[in-house]
Amino acid sequence: MRGMLSPSLMCADVLNLQSELTVLDEMGVDYIHLDFMDNHFVPNLTLSPEAIKATKSVLRHMKRDIHIMAFEPQQYFDRMDIGEGDIVAVHYEACDDLGAVIEEIRRRGASPSIAISPDTKSEVLADWLDKVDGVIVMTVYPGFAGRPIVEGSLQKLAAVRKMIDESGCKVLLEVDGHVSWELCAEMRACGADLFVAGSSSLYQKGLDIREAVTRMTELVR
Repeated sequence: MRGMLSPSLMCADVLNLQSELTVLDEMGVDYIHLDFMDNHFVPNLTLSPEAIKATKSVLRHMKRDIHIMAFEPQQYFDRMDIGEGDIVAVHYEACDDLGAVIEEIRRRGASPSIAISPDTKSEVLADWLDKVDGVIVMTVYPGFAGRPIVEGSLQKLAAVRKMIDESGCKVLLEVDGHVSWELCAEMRACGADLFVAGSSSLYQKGLDIREAVTRMTELVR
């Protein structure tokens, strides 16, 4: 599988979100990463469910990669209008009944994914790989952009890749956190398929987004 990009909208220019979405869509970027935080599971707020819903009317080709960092994530599904073509990731640590949440995502026609925070062992995924379409390995502590990579994250990413391959399941491996120019190729070598690119790469100040996307696409092929 070729490497794919999922630019993080929380790192984009908040005054020009629609125009930035249009540029990315026209460039053929595969996904747009949409973070939702509830200020409880993580100490921050980002895009509202209504803002995430609104992106649906703007996108022509690019698909939504929705990352819900919140307790009881299913309460937001209607407001986000999740459905066919969406990746919807919920946190292993935030769901009382993860199986029911996964089933609800799939019932709506979306692709369920499980995100795990840096302190969560990769072994917890073993019982879920045949039930989901994706896994997000967080390589920073969730909640804010621009955080440093957590020590041991690349080894964890490689371990999850091995687990997926040995399971025989078709699961997309996504990496989220400090996906920098210096590390993205190494993350690809560790087995990542989908790269959440933000302030460490695509959205660094002074970079043209078109040039940045082209450069990173080449690095993660």
